[in-house]
Amino acid sequence: MNRSVLTYSELFSNSTPAAPVDDSAGFALPANAAAPSQIFEGALTLSDPTASGSSQILRNDFGYDTASNSPWRHLASFSFRFVQNGSYLIPVQQGLVITGSTAWNYIAGPGRVWQENSDNGYMRASFPFALVERNQNCVHNGEMTFLFSRTTSPNVSRVRYQVTQETCLYFKLNLWGQLAATYTPGSVTNDQGLENAEAAEVANRLPTKPFSALATDFPNSGINIANFTQGFKSPSDISTFGLLINGVHYVSGCQTRYGTYAFCDEMRLPSYSIAKSSFAGVAMMWLGRQYGSAVYGRLIRSYVPQYKDGGDWTNVTFNNAADMATGNYISASPDTDESSSPERAFILAEPYSTKIAAAFTPFPHKAVPGTAWVYQSHATFILTQAMNGYLQQQQGGGADIFNSIRDSVFKPLNMSQGSLSTLRTDNSASGEPFGSHGLFFTRDDIAKLGRFLNNGGGAINNAQVLDPTRLQESLFRTANPSTVGVTVPDRGAPAVANTFRYHNLFWAKNMTTAEFPQYRCNFWISFMSGYGGNTVLLLPNGAIYYLFSDGNEFVWYTAVNEINKIAPLCH
Repeated sequence: MNRSVLTYSELFSNSTPAAPVDDSAGFALPANAAAPSQIFEGALTLSDPTASGSSQILRNDFGYDTASNSPWRHLASFSFRFVQNGSYLIPVQQGLVITGSTAWNYIAGPGRVWQENSDNGYMRASFPFALVERNQNCVHNGEMTFLFSRTTSPNVSRVRYQVTQETCLYFKLNLWGQLAATYTPGSVTNDQGLENAEAAEVANRLPTKPFSALATDFPNSGINIANFTQGFKSPSDISTFGLLINGVHYVSGCQTRYGTYAFCDEMRLPSYSIAKSSFAGVAMMWLGRQYGSAVYGRLIRSYVPQYKDGGDWTNVTFNNAADMATGNYISASPDTDESSSPERAFILAEPYSTKIAAAFTPFPHKAVPGTAWVYQSHATFILTQAMNGYLQQQQGGGADIFNSIRDSVFKPLNMSQGSLSTLRTDNSASGEPFGSHGLFFTRDDIAKLGRFLNNGGGAINNAQVLDPTRLQESLFRTANPSTVGVTVPDRGAPAVANTFRYHNLFWAKNMTTAEFPQYRCNFWISFMSGYGGNTVLLLPNGAIYYLFSDGNEFVWYTAVNEINKIAPLCH
């Protein structure tokens, strides 16, 4: 190939790059690349990344200090170990890596290694990484690339990096630079296990097709691909979207401000409140399966001793907290507490003692539990700590509710290695899991989670993992009874103008013929939703549709209309 971007001479140059390059041209594996003849195994360390590189701040709603020497304008310290399996470059640690930076933590993903004729015998390596805001869920996606050789000196070129995409409503920026690096070859413990795990993940990804293939795969449907993003005022804020239907995962592109992201399958997507459903909600159903559905009626105060510091938690159950109906709130307006100063203090708090106090103290008792829906992220954090306390009572002090869901659900679903960690208190891998937010997905992870809930009935490999009755309630699949004396199903609390509901940490929309005359019946759509514009629809026709964006737009009715053309939502 004739490379014109990030050439051999450029990567060995000491000059400072003037701007980011096209992501795909600079960092992606070329179609005609040759297989590598050398193996990269050992540590890659960047020299002084905290004081080097260039940046461009595009949005800064909270007024972060972005002076030229600010940590927000530079990478955090970087030293990662890698192994290689064929042409795959695999970070030893792929989950959330705590750096100690006041701005950034890391998630590194698997990349590729190849050989080009113009690289003078060096191998070319490239891999994706994400900058994760410390103690927060914002994700900024980038790539790194370099040349290496185990037989030539120097054994590594300078490392080019750039960050040109994020899913983050309030803080947007470009970062780029070229840094001196040290490559320290050496064997890695359990390298074969790491290689096998990555190979298994790749082998178990859902089959994909470009989103445009929907039109050719369903030629008689009359589907219009453009309608899936119709209504977005800022389509450029969309990170990615996709549809899982009939066993095929149709995926959109993954655009950055500088072309197509080089590692679409590895692009990290923040959960925000999707974690409330996919972690805390799933954890409730998992506990229900393990210890009986009565766990939903357990009292918060029995497992979180700090409850005495605010409100009245005498009769607040796990179920009340999962319905956002604890009765402890500042304002009865459904969304006021979530945007309040006390809630922001809770979100910003790092130490567990500070965070749990911020979750309880400012929110007084105002209603009987279960009667008033008020959306509060801190309520899910409290619930998560209660579930953790309950689990530790059952299994012992070392039990951890996130690790249990990781091992019982995420790993058996063959989700990505980078999804197997979560934000925790104290900016520490050993802190308490948030539950309210703080997971990090790939698009394959989202599709698999959706299929597990929407189509799999909470079972994996024919083994029931979640309480099936509670799952059906959470998805609003329990029919309204018509027989006198039959118990009315629990459908949580009315939310947002009554046609929405919130139950067991899942949202639902009642699609009525009065509001949507194009349908021939009334039906419910259950969904997961996250701050900034992230939506995962669990549709009653078996389809899963998701869209991740950061323009604060939640637009999906037109997408449902198109999906209905392929698989009718009314029978």
